[in-house]
Amino acid sequence: MALDNPKLGDVLGRIDSGELQLPDFQRDWKWGDQGIRELIATVTLNYPLGVVMTLRTGGETSFRARPLAGAEAAANVEPQSLLLDGQQRLTSLYQSLFLDKPVDTEDARKNPVKVWYYIDIAKAIGSATDRDEAIISVRDHNKKVRIRHGVDLDLSDTAGEVAAGYFPLHIVFDFKRVYDWQNAFDRHDAEAARALWPTFESEVLHNIRSFQVPMINLDADTTPDAVCSVFERVNTGGVPLNVFELLTATYAGDREYEHQHSGLRYDLRRTWAELKSTLVVGHTVFGDQDSRVDDGMTSTDLLQAVALVRTWELKQKRPAAAVSCKRRDLLNLPLRDFDRLAPIVRDAFLWVGDFLTEQCIVTAGDLPYRSQLVPLAAVRTILGEATDEPGMRERITRWFWCGVLGEMYSGSTETRFGHDVEQLVAWNDPAAPTPDTIEESVFLRNRLDSLSTRNSAAYKGIIALLVKQAATDWYFTADPLTATTLVQHAVDIRQIFPKKWLLGQNKEWVTFGNSIINKSPLSERASKNMIGPPSSYLPILASESGTRDEWFDDVVATHQIDPELLRRDDFVAFYADRKAQLLALVESAMGKDAFQRDQRED
Repeated sequence: MALDNPKLGDVLGRIDSGELQLPDFQRDWKWGDQGIRELIATVTLNYPLGVVMTLRTGGETSFRARPLAGAEAAANVEPQSLLLDGQQRLTSLYQSLFLDKPVDTEDARKNPVKVWYYIDIAKAIGSATDRDEAIISVRDHNKKVRIRHGVDLDLSDTAGEVAAGYFPLHIVFDFKRVYDWQNAFDRHDAEAARALWPTFESEVLHNIRSFQVPMINLDADTTPDAVCSVFERVNTGGVPLNVFELLTATYAGDREYEHQHSGLRYDLRRTWAELKSTLVVGHTVFGDQDSRVDDGMTSTDLLQAVALVRTWELKQKRPAAAVSCKRRDLLNLPLRDFDRLAPIVRDAFLWVGDFLTEQCIVTAGDLPYRSQLVPLAAVRTILGEATDEPGMRERITRWFWCGVLGEMYSGSTETRFGHDVEQLVAWNDPAAPTPDTIEESVFLRNRLDSLSTRNSAAYKGIIALLVKQAATDWYFTADPLTATTLVQHAVDIRQIFPKKWLLGQNKEWVTFGNSIINKSPLSERASKNMIGPPSSYLPILASESGTRDEWFDDVVATHQIDPELLRRDDFVAFYADRKAQLLALVESAMGKDAFQRDQRED
């Protein structure tokens, strides 16, 4: 790493020639007109601009590069350095002080505008506190500035500029044009030129031309992990850099791939978009069709699953290696391995989608833990069709529900990912030790009392278990709920004893009424009749569904509810009985008993 202080003109020249470009993970330039004017004022006053950071090219890691906005003519030039921090500032200065064309920016209302930047010579040589007001932006369409009602300054040519005393800042580094402009100014008004120009040249133009840019230059052998870490630390005012963007630029700069594919660069964004598009067809649990929307499955999930498989493969050769998908593992994921594994992992996620459908988890909103799908896809990739063997399928299902109901994936999960993959793969042999996620998972009996919203994975899990064990809707009673009818019938979580009725009976019951114990998945149509106590609405639901009362009791019972307690409107007895039935459902799924809060294993 080296520290340098090049002059601004030299830096802008490097941008123009393509010697200094951006790594492709950098986002687009986006500064508005007000910010640019304030930045120019800062430079003209020779105030500190802030440190700029670059990365020298030529190292083992090659990022795809692109020119800064406005320097597209240098697109085919191999850069010597990549700009990691300072893009917004340098692009703004490059376009406003170096290019001979208007700046594409936006006004205070976020409307796109094309403007030229000028400086009012008379104001500029006054107090430094007035410098911001001296910087003027002029719309390109007519290059006129209104100075008072009905009076415009026409800056469409040099004659108009010198008459107004507005110096065009985009020529500041072109000494011949500055000299010609000065002569025109002198010819127009020699007295004003003699009075203003020497001070303007020494206090404004000289400041711009001599302005130094503090620059940290990272060595070419800086690792991707270090680049990512440095970028996140210096880019505190912007959106954090994620691994996917960094790998996108790294893979696009992979010369070996480019050589093998006749000059074609690898496009990770396109690969991800196509992969997610495949997954969401028929599996809404993976989210929206738009790959840019991070609902359901994300690009990071894909990278983590691939990294888990790759590190598992490495461990088979080097037992001391770790199965892991931490950031360093992702950043060190070679393109050749990603390209090889991504299609297999995609198919594994398709299998995961089918598995979730069997668990009656069908939408992204129903998904207890998105993160739990990552090790599951990695295990499927490694074991392949062995995961479909009845015994292994049963073991994987138990692991899944222990993770959900034990809420094992609520904190930091990267370490658990690796352990789960290794232990689940080993568990293909029934004699192997039980995975830690199962052994460590605990469901406290009183947890049911506090489960009241979808924010909890266990809440979502219990609802899915109710559907899985053949809960039948109270209006559409012909068949149990399925993945298809959940959507068709607008099934949602409904209160069994309505809040309004509970409030009228005992205000203390309302808190208990918000618990999952008093809730179940039912259609919107059924909920329209669920007004007042159950003894009032159950006969109506039975009648509208065309079901006899005694048969309708069987329908109610599919929700782990004693219908007799509902018909008696006995909320207290209902609550205790339903809690016991839901606990039994949880224990069956986890394959272990629930605990009292003060209970400890021997």
